[in-house]
Amino acid sequence: TRDGGTAGRRLHVPAAENDLMTSIAELPEIRALDSRSSLIRIPAEQDVPITPRVRRLIDTADFRRLSQVSQLGLVSLVYPGCTHTRFEHSLGVYRNALLFLRRLAADERFRQVVTARDAEILIAAALLHDLGHYPFCHAIEDLQLPGVQPHETQAAQQIDQSDVGDLLNRQWNGSCQSVIELMQGVASGRASAILMSILSGPIDIDKMDYLYRDSLHAGVPYGMHYDRQRLIGSLCVNELADGIAITEKGRTAAELMVFARYVMFSEVYWHHAVRSATAMLQRLFFAVHHQLDLSQFYQGSDLSCVQFLKQGAASSPDKSLFDCLFGPTRQLYKRVAQYSFLENADIFQLLAQRPYPWLQRCSRALAHELSSAVGSEVSESDVLIDAPPVCLEVQFKVSVYYAQSDRFRPLGEVSPVVKALAEQQFDHFVKRVRVFVHPKQRDAVGQLRNLDELVQRAVERTTADEAPLRR
Repeated sequence: TRDGGTAGRRLHVPAAENDLMTSIAELPEIRALDSRSSLIRIPAEQDVPITPRVRRLIDTADFRRLSQVSQLGLVSLVYPGCTHTRFEHSLGVYRNALLFLRRLAADERFRQVVTARDAEILIAAALLHDLGHYPFCHAIEDLQLPGVQPHETQAAQQIDQSDVGDLLNRQWNGSCQSVIELMQGVASGRASAILMSILSGPIDIDKMDYLYRDSLHAGVPYGMHYDRQRLIGSLCVNELADGIAITEKGRTAAELMVFARYVMFSEVYWHHAVRSATAMLQRLFFAVHHQLDLSQFYQGSDLSCVQFLKQGAASSPDKSLFDCLFGPTRQLYKRVAQYSFLENADIFQLLAQRPYPWLQRCSRALAHELSSAVGSEVSESDVLIDAPPVCLEVQFKVSVYYAQSDRFRPLGEVSPVVKALAEQQFDHFVKRVRVFVHPKQRDAVGQLRNLDELVQRAVERTTADEAPLRR
C-alpha cells in the first residue's frame, strides 16, 4: 500500500476499458507543464501551458468575454485591487487540473478508473467551467428568481451552440457532451464521480485557485497561507474509488485550506461593506429584471450589464440605488444592525435563508416601522435587509488515508479545526443578517434604541400578511 503513492489497495477496482497506448501523463497539456514555450503568465508568477487546441478554445469569442467579467464584481468597491477577471481565474483552474492529473497519474488506483480520455474531459471542463458566468452572477443567483438561469445551464447552452462545442468535438475526441455533463455535475460512473470531485469537491481545483487568487488581488494573506504543493502531493483516490482523498501528509495543509476559506468568507466575501453593495445590487436587479433582455445580459461584460441595469432603473423607484452604486460618487448603504448565529440568534433565525421576495417585503415593513419611530419618511428603497441565502455552502468532507493502518478516516474525525469550521453549518459562522439604510437615514435610524424590536415587528407583520395567502 505504500509504493508509488498508491493508497488503499485492499479495495479492488477493475481496470477501465481504455486505449492503454495513451497514458494520462502523455497528454500534450500535461507534458507542456515542463515546457518553456507557449506559456501565458498570470499572477503570481504562474506559467500556464498553452497547447494549440487550448489556444483555439481561449481565442473563441465566448471565452474572450470572460476577460471583461470581473471575478469578484462589487468586491472591488471595498478592495480596489480585486479587478481580476474570470479569464485569469479560468486559466488558473486549468493549470491546477494539470497539476492534479500529473500527481494522480502516479496512483495505480486512479489509473485503473480514469482513462486518458477522461482526463482530457477534465482538462477542457476546468478551462471552460466559468463560461456561463455573467457579471454579478453569484449575487443574482442567490435571489433564485423564476426565469433567471443558473450559470451552469447558461454554460451548457453556450458550449453546445457555439464554436466551443465544435472545437471540443473535433479536437478533444468528441467530448462536448461529456464536458457539459461534468460541468453540470452529472456522474455516470466512478470515473466521472472522481472527475467531479476534482472539479467541484472539498479539495478542488476551483477553490484552490480562487482562494489564492482572490486573496492575492485583495491584498490580504488569508487565502494564501496553506501549502498547495503539499496538498496536491498528498492526493489519492478515496476508499470507494469515487472521489479524491488525501494522505496523512496533507492533513495540515487541508486544515489550513479550510481555515483559509473560512477567513476569506468572513473578511472578504461577506465583509459588511461588500454585502452592502451586494444588497443594493440585488434589490436593483429584483426591481428591474423583468424589463431586461436576460439573454443579452447573460452574454454581456461588466460594462454592458451595468448599462442594462441603468436603462431598467431609469423608470424605477429604485433608481437611487443605481446612482449610489454605479454613479460617480460611491454611496454605499450604511449598516445599522447586525445579527449572527452566535449573537442575537433569535433574530438571525427569523431572517436567515428566507426567499428573497419575502425579505424584500420585510424591508418594506421595516421601512414603515422606521418611519413611525423617527418621525419622518423612510422609503422602501432606503432600507435593505441582507441575509444568508436559501442555498447553503457545501460542507467540507474529505477522507485521510493512513498507510500504516491501511485505513481511511474522515478529516473532521481527526481534525478539531475541520470539525468546528466545516462539518458544522459553515454559513452560520461566516454569514450574518444585516440591516442597511441609505446614508441620509443613518443618523436618525442609528440612534434608535429599539431597532431590534422594530425588526422583529417587521418580521411579524410580513408573516401575518402572508397568512391569508397561505389559507
